[in-house]
Amino acid sequence: MLIKSVHRIPYFTFLLASVALFDVTAQQSQQLDGRDGRELLLRNFRPKSQLKTPQNLQNAAKFPVVDVHTHFRFKLRQSEQALDDFVRVMDRNQIAICCSLDGRLGSELVEHMNFLWKRHQDRFVIYANVDWQGDGVSDQPATWACHQPGFAQRTAEQIEQAVAKGASGLKVFKQFGLSYRNPDGSLIQIDDKRFDPIWDTCGRLGIPVIIHTADPAAFFEPIDETNERWEELSRHPDWSFHGPEYPSRQELHEARNRIIERHSKTQFIGAHVANQAEDLSEVSRWLDQYPNLWIETASRIAELGRQPYTSRDFLIKYCDRILFGTDGPWPELRLQINWRFFETRDESFDYSEKQPPPQGLWKIHAVNLPDDVLEKLYYQNAAKLIPGVAERLERLKHQAGAP
Repeated sequence: MLIKSVHRIPYFTFLLASVALFDVTAQQSQQLDGRDGRELLLRNFRPKSQLKTPQNLQNAAKFPVVDVHTHFRFKLRQSEQALDDFVRVMDRNQIAICCSLDGRLGSELVEHMNFLWKRHQDRFVIYANVDWQGDGVSDQPATWACHQPGFAQRTAEQIEQAVAKGASGLKVFKQFGLSYRNPDGSLIQIDDKRFDPIWDTCGRLGIPVIIHTADPAAFFEPIDETNERWEELSRHPDWSFHGPEYPSRQELHEARNRIIERHSKTQFIGAHVANQAEDLSEVSRWLDQYPNLWIETASRIAELGRQPYTSRDFLIKYCDRILFGTDGPWPELRLQINWRFFETRDESFDYSEKQPPPQGLWKIHAVNLPDDVLEKLYYQNAAKLIPGVAERLERLKHQAGAP
């Protein structure tokens, strides 16, 4: 017993010291509250706007919606109750169909199809994913499947099998270009020609490739007092890609664009406004140059809404090439902010239900799109581009008794 007590003393000492340190830190945070002449910590800043402007809260979208960017494997964790609950959220918001980008390949794809389609087949389409690692060891890239002979051909065959089972597209995640490595330790290049058969196969099968390349501009800048998303990056320093160990954002975009140009018969969707929502003139140039490029809006109304005149002009001009996405499933309030943003003339409102807002300490302004543009954004473009969407929309229309 004496020996056990001696071994416990350092632990309890450490625990008490940790509690005391936490109390001191909490007290210091409370003292820096900006009140009575005190300094203010950024994390304590909660400004209340004094503006009095019209508020047109939207409880549902004006037209049926196809959400082309969702993650039902990662966010619902195979919970059938959570799935049923969210389908009711879809019903209330007039979201007809969601595209789950988490299908993977092989048996995991079948598992995800069973999860989503057992009771809700008409409400979901599913994308496959490239399995770059396979049975390899995570920290030994030389063992990864993508570095073995015949990988691209085998993956192309798996994609063909996935489409035969009902898959509607291929999703490529941002690790492609930012963290997946070659045996020598260098990053795999997005436009590595070894993988051309994969993109060619998607074109031949008529399925789109939604590709997440790079990330917001602020994530490639130093985390200092000039970074407009300092608060977000202070909470998620692992989201930063600043430094010599990473390619520049421009290099990543150029590599992605070379793939798009090289595979003109394959349709590519640039996720998150092609991850260049801060510069819509550049996205416009890409859309003009690459007729097989589409974009979607997931998690970017925070950027679009702080440049409402430019965004409105852009969304109207390229209305035949833009899809609606959320990066959900999200809480219902966040979905409804999308309807307010796209459909009203409201000014200076929150783009998220969270406080502080997750993607920048600012408000957004709505863009009040015309009905014909809304219909293309919400569902018509998706029905034209993504296999399985048009058929599901037609069945849902008949089920609802619409003429």
